[in-house]
Amino acid sequence: MFTLPKYYEPDFSSEPLKNAPDAKWEEAAADGVAPENYHSTSMYPEYFKINGKWMLPEKSRMDSSVVYDKDGTLKVVENRNLKKGDRVILGRTEKGEEGIYLHTTGFENPEETQKDQFVFRQGRSRETSYARDYDRLFELLNYEREHGNILWVMGPAFAFDADARRAMEAMVENGYVDGLMAGNALATHDLEGAMFHTALGQDIYTQKSHPNGHYNHLDVINRVRKSGSIPQFIEDYKIDNGIMYSCVKNKIPFVLTGSIRDDGPLPEVIGNAYEGQTAMRQMVEKATTVICLATMLHTIATGNMTPSYTVTAEKEIRPVFLYTVDADEFVVNKLLDRGSLSATTIVTNVQDFIMLTVKGLGIL
Repeated sequence: MFTLPKYYEPDFSSEPLKNAPDAKWEEAAADGVAPENYHSTSMYPEYFKINGKWMLPEKSRMDSSVVYDKDGTLKVVENRNLKKGDRVILGRTEKGEEGIYLHTTGFENPEETQKDQFVFRQGRSRETSYARDYDRLFELLNYEREHGNILWVMGPAFAFDADARRAMEAMVENGYVDGLMAGNALATHDLEGAMFHTALGQDIYTQKSHPNGHYNHLDVINRVRKSGSIPQFIEDYKIDNGIMYSCVKNKIPFVLTGSIRDDGPLPEVIGNAYEGQTAMRQMVEKATTVICLATMLHTIATGNMTPSYTVTAEKEIRPVFLYTVDADEFVVNKLLDRGSLSATTIVTNVQDFIMLTVKGLGIL
């Protein structure tokens, strides 16, 4: 039975936090430019003392500034999005000296011994046992389906396998997907699979190449562009299977961001990198569990904008869980230093991962 970890706030009644000074701020002199000595955020909860009161930004991310807004709240803002006149928090210390406190142990029970607490930089490889990780994931997904928001970040490898497409479709249909982030390739090859039963011209089950199959994904892109959108293409060509089909059918929001190497792209693909990052962060801010699968670029980008916590509508502080699944050990270990409580990494083929997951959940 899954139990959400309890959050333990810092003890603000004890030194050095009790008599810490208020945090200082300075107005941004120009759009997109932070003042000197600005404070840059981490993935952890960070408190700022404002007018004698310790405050926590509700929506955070790494490598951004903190703005003391005119409405009295704290907002975490990417430096490029700062506006002239924004009151930007200053300070480079994190233990209360400048009215800033970085709380790295919020989801640890203070009464537990060190050996029970999560540790950093545990190397994981193809030889690691993942049985317990899968069992915990199944429990988490069942909990989040009822109480949270599950965001999937996917690479095109899913579209290359008939069973993986079918499994992901089952995840959507059974309520385990609240949002999807991917690139042009995942959507293109998934729709290619739906229309031609191929990905890059190869049959997604037999792996046999079709004659002139290298045209298939280009034809799909052209037809989607002719239709004007992915939903209209699905309607125009009577598409009835696949990941994108299931998302459209079930009104699951998706963000597709572009790459310099993209064909097309599809109409929904955001070509401007910073507009794409903004759209991705808007989805991440709603998420309570994020699962990144076989996409190094999107995984690292998502990891950088995913905090270890979020504040619910009921003003409760809860963890945000991050899973990274890839056949490449480098990719999964890139984010492992987040700490084992909020990040779980699995080195495996993503097609095998999703099949184990749907079978573990009993939905396929």
